[in-house]
Amino acid sequence: MLKIIILGIVIGIVFYVISTYNRFMTLKNGAEATLGQVKVALKKRLDMLSQLLETVKSYADFEKETFEKITRLRSEVLGVKSPKELSDIEKQSRDIMGNILLTVENYPELKTSELAADLTQSIKNIEDEISRHRYTYNNIVQEFNTMRDTVPSNIVANVFNFTGLDYLEFGEEIQKRPDLNWKR
Repeated sequence: MLKIIILGIVIGIVFYVISTYNRFMTLKNGAEATLGQVKVALKKRLDMLSQLLETVKSYADFEKETFEKITRLRSEVLGVKSPKELSDIEKQSRDIMGNILLTVENYPELKTSELAADLTQSIKNIEDEISRHRYTYNNIVQEFNTMRDTVPSNIVANVFNFTGLDYLEFGEEIQKRPDLNWKR
């Protein structure tokens, strides 16, 4: 009888360890997938900025350096390995967008251009997409880190060497998005 009770406890512990391990892996994989979605959205933003830059170039003698920065960031964004690196690319992308939009503001005929208006609306939509993915990613990270830090799941985390995940932070700039609601 005692052997059956001990066997039941061992089976219960094994089941708990397996299910907790699987939950950690599900959260980790979800975080990685969501981070990948942020990368894709940032690449889309950079593609749109490149198109907007081409539109701006037809109205203004825009710096070659801006185009080179966009090209460099587009190639770097999918190779990013950490949320910190992604945050750095997001900040650089936001700075470029601000510079382009300032140029557009200086040219009223460009501001009313249908192509420029469509591109800026697309960029606004991508901004919203990036915000949603960042929110989802950070929620997954919070759940993962909470499981890692609380009893009894922290025991499983320590046995399998699960380390905390980093939040995806874009800094204060996320609150100061440029107004992309141009009137035609």
